[in-house]
Amino acid sequence: MPRLTLEDIAEKAGVSRSTVSRVINNHPNVSEKVRTRVSDVIKSTGFSPNAAARTLASHRSRMIGLIYPKTVSSVFADPYYPRLTQGIVSACNQNNYTLNLFMAENREEEDNIVSRALRTGFLDGMLIETGQIEDPIMERLTHSDIPLVIMGRPYYAEEISYVDVDNVEAARTAVNHLASHGYDRIGTITGPLDLVVGIDRRNGYLQALEENNIPIDQSLIIPGEFGEEHGYRSMQKMLPANPRAVFAASDLIAMGAMRAVADAGLRIPEDIAFVGFDDLPQLNNPFLPLTTIRQPIYGMGMKLVDTLLEMIEGRSNGIQRHIMETKLIVRDSCGTHPK
Repeated sequence: MPRLTLEDIAEKAGVSRSTVSRVINNHPNVSEKVRTRVSDVIKSTGFSPNAAARTLASHRSRMIGLIYPKTVSSVFADPYYPRLTQGIVSACNQNNYTLNLFMAENREEEDNIVSRALRTGFLDGMLIETGQIEDPIMERLTHSDIPLVIMGRPYYAEEISYVDVDNVEAARTAVNHLASHGYDRIGTITGPLDLVVGIDRRNGYLQALEENNIPIDQSLIIPGEFGEEHGYRSMQKMLPANPRAVFAASDLIAMGAMRAVADAGLRIPEDIAFVGFDDLPQLNNPFLPLTTIRQPIYGMGMKLVDTLLEMIEGRSNGIQRHIMETKLIVRDSCGTHPK
């Protein structure tokens, strides 16, 4: 017997194919009378070998969305995001959920993505990688009924579940390590200061300077972006201030900054020592391994999904905040690695 189609269900229920589709996708613009009639036809005909019927039976689609509110090029250029996505995909596969990835080139496309995600009613929950101080995407999703988990501590976090590391403490640990080995002109190239992560890592740097009685020198604090070229240009700006060590807010920043130091004819770590943040293996130079803060990027991706599924499946009734552990990994770039 041939498999039934949407057209077959529509004919039996006396409605259009699009109406059947709206019922399957739980679209609100369907009367309860029509919804019941279509649902009864689906059940009576055994129209169940696909995701549509399973959704009607369980009220869940086993599909979640992931929004990266970045340009497509920036996501693929930064190895942090593929690693995070690997963890998310792995957790989805283990739990038999399908992941829908949403990316946009500009704000207008981001708005359209959110509207589509909320309008279809076919997603059980949403993940979003954010951290902007004011993020309109997160605000719209927060005020919707869809379960939501954020990657990164939101600036206003009272009613939002999220997964992150303690970026303040991790940065403080990195700079304290440099200070404990006698460095007293310690600079930093920050992440974007319109992101919570950029602010937190800068604040950890400032706390460590205060704890070690090191005066704050604004010429050693260079606002940056999470990219290698930004690291290169920022280091060029810092060099006239004669830093002896640098805490870079990401490994990509550190790579660019170290290249700028080498191009200036200076040595690492003899002239300038470095500590990064992330511990992305593909970025580590075997000739000069980078001291860095290791954060569990893959594990955070898996934790995002686990947290969201607890909300979707009713295993969690409240706001969840998971702070995962970081670790200082000492290598040659800071000049303190034992030989």
